[in-house]
Amino acid sequence: MISGDSIVALSSGRLPAGVAVIRISGPQTRFVVETIAGTMVKDRAAALRRFRASDGTLLDTGLVVFFPGPASFTGEDVAEFHVHGGRAVVAKMLETMTGFDGVRHAEPGEFTRRAFLNGKVDLVETEALADLVNAETEAQRRFAVQNADGVQSELYLGWRRRLIHARAMIEAEIDFADEDDVPGSVSDTVWSDVRTIIDEIDLHIAGFRAAEIIRDGFEVVILGAPNAGKSSLFNALARRDAAIVTDEPGTTRDLLEVTLDLQGLRVRLTDTAGLRDAPGKVEAIGIEKARAKAHGADLLLLLHDMAKPRDVGELPTEAPILRVGTKLDLLESRAVSDATEDYDLVISV
Repeated sequence: MISGDSIVALSSGRLPAGVAVIRISGPQTRFVVETIAGTMVKDRAAALRRFRASDGTLLDTGLVVFFPGPASFTGEDVAEFHVHGGRAVVAKMLETMTGFDGVRHAEPGEFTRRAFLNGKVDLVETEALADLVNAETEAQRRFAVQNADGVQSELYLGWRRRLIHARAMIEAEIDFADEDDVPGSVSDTVWSDVRTIIDEIDLHIAGFRAAEIIRDGFEVVILGAPNAGKSSLFNALARRDAAIVTDEPGTTRDLLEVTLDLQGLRVRLTDTAGLRDAPGKVEAIGIEKARAKAHGADLLLLLHDMAKPRDVGELPTEAPILRVGTKLDLLESRAVSDATEDYDLVISV
């Protein structure tokens, strides 16, 4: 695909920064580089240049790199301007570059879309690039890198090749059964491999949930009666005062969420309103939200005040439940052993 216009965008992080990278792709790239940098630069070699506008105004001093198509990320001529990362510098560079005929601001994801349309990446690799950019944990980074490197694409192409081969062999046996160069019977071998492919696909699909957890995060919801210690545990896990903690029942009325990085795995932790009968109107809305959140959780932390246990009723979820006894420090020593037998974990919050 040959684009009729060129696109430009800031490709580095949030401003201000020490260095900002401005990328341009399309048929006008070479002309823009020659005009702003003064002269053309060598392919794939960083060159230090003084960047000037069309009227000769000095914009900045920095590096420029030119990648001729089709051996570039988008498959088109691509250039990168490495400038100082001040907002005014970047804004003036973008204003100057989009002032050329046929050059405009890129739409979100348009560089990657052009790479896909030009056959530089497939759909799986395109999605993996987005995951890599958005990765917040080590597990997410490793997962995205594997997919961006074509691991999933090779797996799917392998299944495709085997299915095409199986179809060809079955058709050959049907259409040319009386020919000497066609094996007497390929059905057993072919259908055996097809069944193997089905098993491999089923196993792959079964692992989808694990991959989804790596990508989107593991959802943990804290539930319990009012004053069971939910917000105290929430703050302890978040390592900051993210939730208000008081002795008054119903203090937490809305969902509070924090994202944790636990050994490279993204975990979304949610504090909820205390579950009880006959709440106030506003608190009832919070309880309904808590039950809805629990329905989609991967793990529930169900807290019980061991000193004053209360029943929270049936929980609307199929997720595993970790029963946590709280306020261990308020129990008398003789009651500790009896109380702890009913819980998976006991804590003093």
